[in-house]
Amino acid sequence: MNFIKLLKYFLIISFIFSTLSGCKKIDWTGDFEPDAKKRARKNVKEGKGITSPGGIFGSNNKRGGGAFEFASSNELWRASLDTLDFMSFSNVDYSGGLLITDWYSETKNNQSIKITVRFLSNEIRADGLKVSLHQRICGSNNSCAIKEVKSSLSEEIKSTILRKAAVLKKIKDEKDPSNNYKDEVTGEITWCGDGKVIC
Repeated sequence: MNFIKLLKYFLIISFIFSTLSGCKKIDWTGDFEPDAKKRARKNVKEGKGITSPGGIFGSNNKRGGGAFEFASSNELWRASLDTLDFMSFSNVDYSGGLLITDWYSETKNNQSIKITVRFLSNEIRADGLKVSLHQRICGSNNSCAIKEVKSSLSEEIKSTILRKAAVLKKIKDEKDPSNNYKDEVTGEITWCGDGKVIC
């Protein structure tokens, strides 16, 4: 019996020491924003999140699996926002790559739809995003039934997003000065002198 008590005390003490050994003094002299809302906005602008690289659950590898960098510079993200601009959004997750619209109805009838866009890749390709539709039909006593709808509208939305993303990517590439100076044969850029000026 004494051995079990001794073992319990040993485990409790080792737990306390291991917890305290991980503690360190926080350096408050750096650039720290005390307002949580401002910090959150800054992190969203920089593309940081829980699952993004450097986040709590993200890998430090920029190309790591499952870590996407969605921000205003991502063409798929911008094209999706432009395509669904006529609807209000109920959930927008930059780091997780998810757009969910609010329930939408053009008329005052009892039917409305919700559109969900899930990004599976940063690349502009057909399997890089998934669009799903949900329909809500409400009865006279405010009881509503929700079901997923398989229709051509989801494919139309997906193709519209992909076309807009391709146009945005082309415009971005045309504005990039390094694309205008690539060797047509090798595809490499010729740099002059110190490597800061393109020949």
